[in-house]
Amino acid sequence: MKIAIIPARGGSKRIPRKNIKNFHGKPLIAYSIEAALKSECFDRVIVSTDDSEIAEVAKKYGAEVPFLRPESVSDDFATTMDVIKHSINELSLTDDCQLCCLYATAPFVQVHDLIQASNILSSINIDYVFSATEFSFPIQRAIKIDENGLCNMFKREHENTRSQDLEKAYHDAGQFYFGHVCAFKQNKPFFHSSKSMPFLLPTYRVQDIDTLEDWKRAELLFEVLMQESDD
Repeated sequence: MKIAIIPARGGSKRIPRKNIKNFHGKPLIAYSIEAALKSECFDRVIVSTDDSEIAEVAKKYGAEVPFLRPESVSDDFATTMDVIKHSINELSLTDDCQLCCLYATAPFVQVHDLIQASNILSSINIDYVFSATEFSFPIQRAIKIDENGLCNMFKREHENTRSQDLEKAYHDAGQFYFGHVCAFKQNKPFFHSSKSMPFLLPTYRVQDIDTLEDWKRAELLFEVLMQESDD
């Protein structure tokens, strides 16, 4: 069995009601639900929430909400792994099941990416496949700012190194995490494991949405991508 879990708590602080806030004509969470359903990768698409309004919106767009998440896994300290494990227990998923944690704040997620990532997990002996993207600037030349507003480099030895001579670096894209239920149960790591594979996305389809500035940038990027698809 293959299950999609979309975490969507109601207590977002920096962008109130973020998961169901209108984003280009529909609630933000709707993009993740629709992509999961259209991919036909999953036997069930489930939203894990503690909020009755979010639950109703999720059902409207075709997701199941078979339980409401308790406060213990809905506060600011609950991790994604906490939510996944709670869902595994609530659904009584067995070790041979596959699970995809798909974030509710991923309006750029693509159906074909979900399909390809699911196929990779099924065909290779690995624990996880997760979305990732390249840093747009060499991290070896990053700077830090002290309490006086002055700067220094994290890696002074690379001050004059050409960017093309530096090793590429990548980061979590925050869209989806496919994995075997047994790996989630055992707390196997995503980002430092020989059995975890990044699924690379282009940088122009990756945007965290944690602040109002992020939200505005995501709206503008979405507009550009929609215009290009119409051309």
